[in-house]
Amino acid sequence: MSELVLTRPQYLELEKLSLGAFRPLTGFMNEDEFRGSVETMRLPGGAVFPLPVVLDVDGETAARLKGLPQVALVYDGEQVGELRPESVFTCDKSAVAEKVYGTTDSTHPGVAFFMAGGDHFIGGAVALTKRASFDFSGDELAPEETRALFAEKGWQTIVGFQTRNVPHRAHEYLQRIALEQVDGLFIQPLVGRKKKGDYTPQAILRGYRTLIGEFYPADKVAMGILSTYMRYAGPREAVFHALIRRNYGCTHFIIGRDHAGVGDYYGTYEAHEMTRRFDGDLGIEIMYLHGPYFCGRCDGIVTEQTCPHEKDLPDSVTHISGTDMRAMLLGGKEPDAHLMRPEVIAALQGTELFIEDDEI
Repeated sequence: MSELVLTRPQYLELEKLSLGAFRPLTGFMNEDEFRGSVETMRLPGGAVFPLPVVLDVDGETAARLKGLPQVALVYDGEQVGELRPESVFTCDKSAVAEKVYGTTDSTHPGVAFFMAGGDHFIGGAVALTKRASFDFSGDELAPEETRALFAEKGWQTIVGFQTRNVPHRAHEYLQRIALEQVDGLFIQPLVGRKKKGDYTPQAILRGYRTLIGEFYPADKVAMGILSTYMRYAGPREAVFHALIRRNYGCTHFIIGRDHAGVGDYYGTYEAHEMTRRFDGDLGIEIMYLHGPYFCGRCDGIVTEQTCPHEKDLPDSVTHISGTDMRAMLLGGKEPDAHLMRPEVIAALQGTELFIEDDEI
């Protein structure tokens, strides 16, 4: 049997496909699925699916594998799965990047990663025969495991929370607001390929273990990581993240300010607008929440929905974002207690905080 050696991001895609995290997909996209996802954000059967999930290869590899009934998938020197190629295709990558990311700018990390990959794609059903082990594997739950956990806890309604950051007060505010409306909160930090300057998995997990262990009711919150790579695709990725949490058993999903965004490529609430296009068609209820900030005049965490001072007294307002918190910590400055809990900051001591180079 011919072999194909996978990169780590490709292996993680194989794993998520096989475990059901990307349902209704059961394999890497064929050409029709790819075109539908890019052009209409729907698969040929009509299911919403806003981002390509593809196995990219170079032209030589595409020619070698085309027409074969089965291919062994290899990662880290071991066979981990099998692929039944049904479609080998290519595309105008610049045109696809413009559709998916809204830009062809090579400084956009999602565009850069997509453009650097192979120019050919192999689509087809996959089977996972062996799971690879990573440092973070012990903190990951498969969709069938989260569904069993929610049932064990007696949760009928579960809100999912996507993050790639150490917890700060704004995210905590969103989580608490959501918890007022559901039985349980499932915090699922994304751990996979990320860009230079993002938090390490160790830092994120330490921060959240502290927040959950010391400040949340033990019977109301669960955590398990999601090992896939960040696309930084903003509005489309918000829809993608909602579908994934549906597959893990969540009934609700939080979308806040600039979800899955990077730089200034997307509008503050563009993810809200995109996701509303599919209201009632996602199999999960979206909680459209506004971006919290600290207002000194109100003396607390608020949003533009509950506070008038962002416009009237802008000097009293301190915006809280993952980018700002990373910048403070990277510069050796400890964020004020009203921005990030001192206990969370203390939990980060002695661990590497940031990814030093773009991961491959």
